[in-house]
Amino acid sequence: MSRQKMIVLSADALVSEDMEILSGLPNFRRYLEGGAAIRRVKSIYPTITYPCHTTMATGCYPDRHGIPGNLKSPYKYIKSPIPWIWEHEYVKVPDIFDAAKSAGLTTAAVFWPCTGNHPSIDWLIDEYWTQYPGQTLAEAFTEMGAGPELIPIIEKNAHLMQERKHPFCDDFMLACSCDMIRAFDPDLFLIHPANIDGARHAGGVFGEHIRKTLVDTDRWIGDLMRAEEEIGNRDNVNFVLTADHGQMDIKRVIHINVLLADAGLITPRGDSEDPDWQAWCQSGGMSACVYLKDPDDKALYDRTYALLNHLCEEGVYGISRVYTKEEAIREEHFGGDFSFVLETDNYTSFGDKYTRPLVTGADNGDYRKGRATHGFLPSKGPRPVFYCKGPAFRDGAVIEDGRLVDEAPTIARAMGFDMPDTDGAPVEELLNR
Repeated sequence: MSRQKMIVLSADALVSEDMEILSGLPNFRRYLEGGAAIRRVKSIYPTITYPCHTTMATGCYPDRHGIPGNLKSPYKYIKSPIPWIWEHEYVKVPDIFDAAKSAGLTTAAVFWPCTGNHPSIDWLIDEYWTQYPGQTLAEAFTEMGAGPELIPIIEKNAHLMQERKHPFCDDFMLACSCDMIRAFDPDLFLIHPANIDGARHAGGVFGEHIRKTLVDTDRWIGDLMRAEEEIGNRDNVNFVLTADHGQMDIKRVIHINVLLADAGLITPRGDSEDPDWQAWCQSGGMSACVYLKDPDDKALYDRTYALLNHLCEEGVYGISRVYTKEEAIREEHFGGDFSFVLETDNYTSFGDKYTRPLVTGADNGDYRKGRATHGFLPSKGPRPVFYCKGPAFRDGAVIEDGRLVDEAPTIARAMGFDMPDTDGAPVEELLNR
């Protein structure tokens, strides 16, 4: 019997409410209808793509896996765009790629967050983009671990790419993924398109604008499965359709750094220089982390904590809760090198500006400030999904509620290996094994 294969398609921001449309589309009906499912998955805090996908790959919460947001900590970057956490070196625990390699399986990933230069991924195109004018896609992806055997595939499909624009970058990555299936036949393949997420940021959580993104997602399901069929894998491939988080509509963006500057905790030093800062609020959308330049300075800690609690109590600055780092770890398994976390009032997103105006409107140039966004507590908003079908999964096994942290252990068990040191556990009800 040939070895079972596993494709995991994480359709960023796909939620349970979308399934009424998606479940009626032709490729979903052909390849996923009648399989196993978790209809509503509880995400993690913060509901941000990179922490969520690292949880989906590790089975651990952020206080263990070490990815607190999409962006690196602000200590070296304030005025300049803060780099995203592209590289796998920031992940502190083993993940499903490591476990699969230890089990003797081959691995692939396309645009799966925080996988740059991952030593356990055989064929990798990281979520990344060109970093300077004139750099080619092939050069950029090579920086993050794409091997020479992938260059012809990248160059073949480069005409589809419009970087960071949907669905063009998604069409590029899915075309590359299908070519990688045909060329390399990986055992475990994780893929992350974000067209649904992009449409929600730009146009709001629900509406007719979401339908096209679901049609595109259905097309990609068909493309991937037909590529498997072309190489003889129709009967031994498992397909998982999942997602990382939902979104909520926002009404305004509040820049807490303006208030930190008013309090003397941020001092501008001229247009060409970074500001001098003692406390800095870094937005994660509908939550934000507050960093202290010296977290061991008790006077600074107390002063900042008192100010943040005052802003929360005032009830007009978009803050419904101020977590200390210890509270965030204890209550939500959320850790990092921040000192405090700010949670939204459910209609406010946070920004990073430290000069007025304090309040701004939607800005579709920044996912944290669009008409809808995420980052909020996982108990809020629409929830993501987990649908799966194939020889490893039990047809018709449907669970109403599940946890994001259980996904990696479940996929691993479905493939015949385990991930023993995780916060999650296999959802045995879904499995044939």
